[in-house]
Amino acid sequence: MKYQRFVALGDSCTEGLDDLLPDGRYRGWADRVASALDAPGFRYANLGVRGRRLDQMLVEQVPSAAALEPDLVVLFGGGNDVMSNATTDQIAERADAMVRAVTSFAPTVAVFTLSDISHRMPFGRRMRPRIETLNSAMRNAASRYGAVLVDVEADECVHDSRYFGPDRLHLSSLGHRRLAGHVLSALDVAFDESWLMPLEGTAASASVLDHWRWLRDQVLPVAYTRTRNKLIGRQPGDGFTPKRPELVPLTWQRHATR
Repeated sequence: MKYQRFVALGDSCTEGLDDLLPDGRYRGWADRVASALDAPGFRYANLGVRGRRLDQMLVEQVPSAAALEPDLVVLFGGGNDVMSNATTDQIAERADAMVRAVTSFAPTVAVFTLSDISHRMPFGRRMRPRIETLNSAMRNAASRYGAVLVDVEADECVHDSRYFGPDRLHLSSLGHRRLAGHVLSALDVAFDESWLMPLEGTAASASVLDHWRWLRDQVLPVAYTRTRNKLIGRQPGDGFTPKRPELVPLTWQRHATR
């Protein structure tokens, strides 16, 4: 199938965090998918905003996406819901509502499961039941509403730290490239098969010092910022806008998406 109106929805992963271009802009899996879909008449919008939960996307992103009349929507979300104080029932309800809403106006919709973070960070096992809840809800919603499921939870490569950025949550450039490959494979669209080839060798194991630096440089600053923002009534993502709010042709150089 030839897609000409592609809209990406989601959070910081959809925005492309930790996949930097030389000029400082973020690229990400959605830009990479768009580069593979690019053809005469093709248009692409990216409504992802960092920090946003599924319930916020439903209110903020879905109406804008519906107005663009896309023939393809790809949604990556739920990570911020998992890390919030939402109950598991709320997480499941939000996932179902989001997929139901998007499939009501887009003929092709793709959604993701999330990888298990417990393999790459201390104390991550606490999050596993919540991730399993989200993944189960996404699978059920995809089946119920006819969405394409991109099941990255089953990819063993998500346990390789080289696919993730310094905070161990956001994808690295390698991770975004691999995720784009999964999307295109699920959509049966041709792409560079090297995107899904495993990396050579194995990643070095994190030492106690590595864990301490990660805690000092990544976890504590985020925890401080979130606590401060909560006190002043500010939510993650407030003040940020989508990087491609309208359906427009691709304008970056092709070499930048490799």
